[in-house]
Amino acid sequence: MSCANLYSLVQWINNPPILSTQASSVIKLVVALTICFILYLQALSSKSSSSNNALTPRLRFQGRVPLTAIGIVLLVFWSWSFLRFPQGGGSTAHPIDSLLSAASAQHDIWLQKASTSNSLAEAVEEYKRRYKRNPPPGFDGWHRYAKERFSVLIDDFDNLMDDLQLFWAVKPSEIRRRTREALSGPWNEVAEIRVRSGKAEIGPEVKPTHRWMLDGVIAMMKNYIDKIPDMDLGFNINDEPRVAISYNDLQDLHADSAPSEPPKSNPSNETSKDRAAGWNISDPSSPDKPFIDYSFQPTFHSHGSISCHPSSFARRSHLWDTYPLCTDCFAPHSHGLFFSNWTLSASPCHQPDLAHLHGFYLSPAAFKPSKVLYPVFSQSKAAGYADIRYPSPWNYIDKAVYRPDDEHPDPPFAKKESTLFWRGATSEGLSRYGEWKGMARQRLVHLANNSTATFPILLPSFPHVSPNARYRPTHTIHQVPSSQLPNLSLNISSIALVNKIDRCWDDDCPAQLREFGVVGPSDFQAHWQYKYLIDLDGAGFSGRFIPFLQSRSLPFKVAGVFREWWDGR
Repeated sequence: MSCANLYSLVQWINNPPILSTQASSVIKLVVALTICFILYLQALSSKSSSSNNALTPRLRFQGRVPLTAIGIVLLVFWSWSFLRFPQGGGSTAHPIDSLLSAASAQHDIWLQKASTSNSLAEAVEEYKRRYKRNPPPGFDGWHRYAKERFSVLIDDFDNLMDDLQLFWAVKPSEIRRRTREALSGPWNEVAEIRVRSGKAEIGPEVKPTHRWMLDGVIAMMKNYIDKIPDMDLGFNINDEPRVAISYNDLQDLHADSAPSEPPKSNPSNETSKDRAAGWNISDPSSPDKPFIDYSFQPTFHSHGSISCHPSSFARRSHLWDTYPLCTDCFAPHSHGLFFSNWTLSASPCHQPDLAHLHGFYLSPAAFKPSKVLYPVFSQSKAAGYADIRYPSPWNYIDKAVYRPDDEHPDPPFAKKESTLFWRGATSEGLSRYGEWKGMARQRLVHLANNSTATFPILLPSFPHVSPNARYRPTHTIHQVPSSQLPNLSLNISSIALVNKIDRCWDDDCPAQLREFGVVGPSDFQAHWQYKYLIDLDGAGFSGRFIPFLQSRSLPFKVAGVFREWWDGR
């Protein structure tokens, strides 16, 4: 979402939704078709009354409809629509009206589907109906746990299934072997959590700088660790995802993972016996390394788009000229100037321009991927990757928490500063040859602080009309200089990089410092004084979104490339 989109939303808050000129055109068309249908029926009736053919439909009317009456109806309707709906290039409704309405309806549908069952037996049947499999052992305990906490999510496991589905195509013994192979050395940067007899412990050779992540995972598991069978789990300690599967391999995995028979009527609710022994693999290694180091290299075409169909825009096109705006790239998930489809926006398949618009695709700082389906748990992943997502420990061990106090209160929205606020580091990727110019964080800071920039903004216009006229303002696009935005109740000058320029080599470090400058750090709790907060990806997901949602401020989740465990809800 751009600053222009944000301002348009700010203006929308005080304007109730009404019908647009596009909607009025639809109404006119419907009425015109209705009148044409009446004329058709009149002609058919006349033909029926004059024909003796038994096959002719015999329609009866009280009388013929005079053409003058139809003309009067048309004249009245067109006159009313002309007065009611302002003419010209503007629209009486803001596009955000329809986007919010559609999003609200979509959310209501999801909420109904998320919890349709009323008992454990119904939940089991609903699970079997949706996923063509029996629930896993221990489902009854999970169901009780969720009900006791009044969870709104009882029957929706789509995200889990999306991440785990492919592994049904791999034998359990092979899953164990690949897990041990991924955990076979610290270079792989996959850390181990071992569960034995209802207790979890961290495996050896975990980097001290990343131990907090494993501590957080164990803290999340403590309330139900006694329900988890013996197993070894591999957690990606890097921000970037790890498992990129090619389109052809994905097709084979999907075909092999599909259920081949209906769920059993009386499945066992027990896990297999002596599971710990199955994890004692003496030599899990294969001739090749499980991961390859692709740090500091372009990754979009080598990994980011390989899951797309060979005929997709991303696989067919390499955009060498990065200056022109690729409108075909963002049109499928946009409504004019406005972002409209969160799910589709993550797909690289119609967006070859993403190769030059995010640090993860331009030059990731720590990227060791595999094109084999390894069971690796990651805090987030880009579309097309096959990592298994899990809730980030970042929000469980006080890395970023919502905790207002007397010094940093969270006032009501109306009493907050009308400011768009963001602070962050240049952590998205490493820049050596000017890659920073395409990175999302640097582009945001440049856009917000460029005094010569103009923003296309839909603004209301109020022509001179009679005080008693029934009129709604039209919205037309105006090019507004960034310097004028504070006059329109929006301050965008509080978007800045913090402390120093990181992850750069050679001349790219001083070049960024000259372009952006830096500001000092601020207390995380200081966010709550501002009305509008931006949440923007870095090298991976951002851990700020959940505390932002807890606040009274309005967060804007910029449509980055990474998706977390809650995506789709």
